[in-house]
Amino acid sequence: MAPFRSHGQNPRAADPGWLGIEGTVGVVAGILAGSIALVAFGLDSGIEGLASIIVVWRFTGTRTTSSAAERTAQKWVAVSFYLLAPYVAVEAIEKLIEGTAAETSWLGIGLTTGTLVLCPLLGIAKQRIGANLESRATYGEGTQNVLCAILAGAVLVGLAANTLFGL
Repeated sequence: MAPFRSHGQNPRAADPGWLGIEGTVGVVAGILAGSIALVAFGLDSGIEGLASIIVVWRFTGTRTTSSAAERTAQKWVAVSFYLLAPYVAVEAIEKLIEGTAAETSWLGIGLTTGTLVLCPLLGIAKQRIGANLESRATYGEGTQNVLCAILAGAVLVGLAANTLFGL
């Protein structure tokens, strides 16, 4: 964690609290509304948390200056990008076959709106730190936050369309 402190920022301080809230609320709101998009969004928060833990591991102890630790962290952050896809694919196919539609979720709309605002800021800060530290793992973790914001935007559009037009 020292490299983050030396740069005067530690966006990781905001991660655990926000990701815990985002994940829990997303999964609960998704289950209540029958929305796989919201459940997947909540699960994605857990995956982001995993990437954050990987980067914290990378900058702990003797790994701070280890290029081998950087390569290992890069691989695990990359793997974490792909953990959600199988769940979304299976659930989406199941919902299409069943013909079930999600209900309105004001909680989900509020959550995705908050994420759409917070995650790009967090992601860009992590990308800057990753560039300064020459850490692709840290930069990749920031990219996950930016992708989370994009996912939040897509889920928000879907939730709004469902609420306004019953789509």
